Amino acid sequence: MKKALDRQSILLLAVNGLFVLSGALSGTFLNVFLWKSKQDYAMIGWFTVSQQLALGLTFWIAGKWVKEHNKMNALRAGTALSGIFYMVVLLAGKNAVFYIWPLGLVLGAALGLFWLAFNVVTFEVTDAGSRDLFNGWIGLLGSVTGIVGPWFSGWIISRMQDNAGYRLIFAISLGIYGVAVVFSFFLKKRKLEGHYQWGTPWRELMRPESPWRRVSLGLVSQGLREGVYSFLIGLLVYEATRQEWKLGQFSLITSAVSLVTFWLAGRWLKPKYRYAGMLVGALLLAGFMIPLLWSLKYGMLLVMGIGTAVFMPLYLIPMVSVSFDLMGTSEESANNRVELMVLRELCLMCGRLAGILLFVVVLSISDAPVTVTWLIVGLGFAPVLSWLFMRTQLKEKSGKSQ
Repeated sequence: MKKALDRQSILLLAVNGLFVLSGALSGTFLNVFLWKSKQDYAMIGWFTVSQQLALGLTFWIAGKWVKEHNKMNALRAGTALSGIFYMVVLLAGKNAVFYIWPLGLVLGAALGLFWLAFNVVTFEVTDAGSRDLFNGWIGLLGSVTGIVGPWFSGWIISRMQDNAGYRLIFAISLGIYGVAVVFSFFLKKRKLEGHYQWGTPWRELMRPESPWRRVSLGLVSQGLREGVYSFLIGLLVYEATRQEWKLGQFSLITSAVSLVTFWLAGRWLKPKYRYAGMLVGALLLAGFMIPLLWSLKYGMLLVMGIGTAVFMPLYLIPMVSVSFDLMGTSEESANNRVELMVLRELCLMCGRLAGILLFVVVLSISDAPVTVTWLIVGLGFAPVLSWLFMRTQLKEKSGKSQ
């Protein structure tokens, strides 16, 4: 088994870094941009719902393209479509709030194309021996871009009048997506294997002895938290401070902590430690949400953010690695890696949609701050559910690694 990253792995990390950097520059403030035009949590929620629907359907439909044709073209198309999305937002300006659904569908399709191709190629350029290291580097790059991107964006936006700063940042993101497309042409065309089986995700879940039945529930639980937290934390920080540069500062600090913790986790979190490591990570992620019951001020949000940054790697790296390892347990599963990647994403999508829809429904009944607080704290315990569903698979992996 490989324990080091080869040239293709490093190049793939570079493409990922550029894609994530562009998202960090603009994505952090995209919801704030929409919120400033129309202060409506439900609107932001429906924007996220449209993204998730498009993302999940794109994974399923584009799976045939990725398996039977050039998956690198799917990766490039996703990157280019992300650039087109920000170009449309630039043109629409404040009127973007009137096109929430089409904009969300475009962004979701872009993300679906990129991440499906990226995840499949990640499986192909890594193995069980190098996967934790590779995922640790992904987290590390995400932390670096999370430090640079939001801080730079917040600094620019706060120093320019009206929405000029937003327009400049969206334009910069557009350019970075272009650079990522160029880099992607240096990735080798991957070998094609077999035909795409549309019903494989469903058949895998229906197979009584399939480990994916447990893992899928863990992935749904992961999505419960992710769907709402992807937009709500940033909005809460902005609401508490009313300053974009404070949101940039929040991202800078939390991402700086993540940089260190993902590097340490990627280096030291071996398969035999996944069971205990994920349990500790899940419990502490939930625990750091409880202080929000007393205050949603910036200082308390920052404590929560730092705590999340410290313990997220313990939770997330096993979540990613276990599902990827299942794709390589046999020749059949390796041949069906595209379909199983689709299954993984559809499970995450279902969880995210469930969390967001719960958020929208609850806030349609009461949008009082205490309601938002209890909802976010409650969803913060979803990682514990993930561990409960995943613990059998984690224990099996830990046992084999002794």
